[in-house]
Amino acid sequence: MPRQPVFAGLIVDEYEQAVEVAYIGDEPCYVVNDAGFRRHIPSEQVDRQVLKLLGDSVEGNEGLLSEQTAKLMGQDDIFSRAMIEAQLKNIDQQFENLLQMGLPEELRAYMGMLGFRIRINLHGEVLDINQPGAIDPEDES
Repeated sequence: MPRQPVFAGLIVDEYEQAVEVAYIGDEPCYVVNDAGFRRHIPSEQVDRQVLKLLGDSVEGNEGLLSEQTAKLMGQDDIFSRAMIEAQLKNIDQQFENLLQMGLPEELRAYMGMLGFRIRINLHGEVLDINQPGAIDPEDES
C-alpha cells in the first residue's frame, strides 16, 4: 500500500487555492497549479516541514501539554501525565509513524472544519500554518 500524504485536503497554495493529491508511481505528491502548469511536490517534503514546525511548538512545553491533555482525557493522575509527557518527548518517533500511516480521513475532515490550514508556495515551502486556538507568539507578551 502506498504511503498516504499526511495533510491531504488541508493544504492551499499561496493564492489560497486548494492543492490536489496525485501519485507518481507509489509516491504521493501535492499538486500546485502554477498558471496552468501542474507542479508535483513530493508530499513527504511538505509533511516533514509541517511536522517539524508543529514539533517545535511542543518542545519545552511537554509538562504543561501532558497535564492539559490528561485533564481533557479525564485521566488527570501522575501516571497518565508521565506517559503522555514521555510520548511528547519522543515526538519525532510519533511523527515517523504518522508519515507512514497518515492521518485518518475523519481527523483531517475535522481539522479542516476547525480551520486548520497549511499554505505552501510553488516549491512546496511552508509559508504558514493556521492553527485555530493556537496562541500567536507575538501575542504572548
